[in-house]
Amino acid sequence: MIRDQIARPAPDADPGFGVYVHWPFCLSKCPYCDFNSHVRGAAIDEERYLTAFRAEIAHRATLAPGRTVASVFFGGGTPSLMRPQTVQGVLDAIAAKWRLDPDAEITLEANPTSVEAGRFRGYRAAGVNRLSIGVQSLSDAALKALGRKHTVDEAIAAVKLAASLFPRFTFDLIYARPGQSEAEWRSELSRALDFVGDHVSLYQLTIEPDTIFERLRDTGKLQLPDEDLALALFAATRELTEARGLPAYEVSNHARPGGESRHNLIYWRYGEYAGVGPGAHGRLATAKGRFAQETERHPEMWLTQVETEGHGLVENTALSREEQGDEFLLMGLRLREGIDPRRFERLSGREIDRDRVKSLVEDGFIELDARGRLRVTPMGAPLLDTVVADVAA
Repeated sequence: MIRDQIARPAPDADPGFGVYVHWPFCLSKCPYCDFNSHVRGAAIDEERYLTAFRAEIAHRATLAPGRTVASVFFGGGTPSLMRPQTVQGVLDAIAAKWRLDPDAEITLEANPTSVEAGRFRGYRAAGVNRLSIGVQSLSDAALKALGRKHTVDEAIAAVKLAASLFPRFTFDLIYARPGQSEAEWRSELSRALDFVGDHVSLYQLTIEPDTIFERLRDTGKLQLPDEDLALALFAATRELTEARGLPAYEVSNHARPGGESRHNLIYWRYGEYAGVGPGAHGRLATAKGRFAQETERHPEMWLTQVETEGHGLVENTALSREEQGDEFLLMGLRLREGIDPRRFERLSGREIDRDRVKSLVEDGFIELDARGRLRVTPMGAPLLDTVVADVAA
């Protein structure tokens, strides 16, 4: 039965092509953050950076010509520190080098401080049609502990303003914080869901390398919930979002039908995307194969490299078939829809181990749907990394 099911899934549609634009600057560094973000005391020369973005976009277009851009995502850092004119300039450059789909999803990440919220109208006029707001918590004490500069009232005001200006919006919350109980999280999440549009991202706090939180944990000054409580918080998250019509379509992302992040689906469905800006990553398919790309992380060094070489790439490596298969599993099994095993076999040049799949199905960690797609079960979702490693072995 397992063998028959794996053999007959429907083929996947084209995941599409996206552009990721990284703005690396923040007002301050959050203690949990390991993203490529930098604090600068002096004003940023946005005209100079815009010129460099244009050059990088032109360079990527020579590597991936003729694409139709289905989504653009401004991430960071804090893109809402950019002037709306800079955002408009980047979008104009993308449209000049590729075809920008009239229905393209254009997302910009924003922090909900009063100053940044005042720019929302400018971003909408520039062409942004989806705002992603870093709310993180509806507790002022928790926001302070997380190093955030906004208050709960500012966050709610920003979400309401986004709802009035943008066709779509989303926001993030962090849970499994030090000292947080299940009852407290249920109350906080229930309140937050009253403000949700078609999407919300809910992340368990994890300790990342080289962060302030890592140093605090290692010195015994920060203690996260134990494994049992973390699992209870995860289960509560799924329960409450399902009840509000926002099921998890990915491990940490929840949406109403049709409200999924189109840009992130390109990543998770192993599509093609160009990354521009300091520390941006990309995956481009060329006649020579699929390439993993990464740009210089340090903003000023990236700027200098782009100005002298026409691009900021420091990595442009052809991926082996085995690496492509592993990446496909790692990304695709995050999704509730799962993966088409035949695509894994086309990418990797080898079959998924049927006996291993059978064992994981019997243990309740993965399942095969009626179309033969392989997906992680709710029981397997909290153990995703282990399940993926087992399938890939």
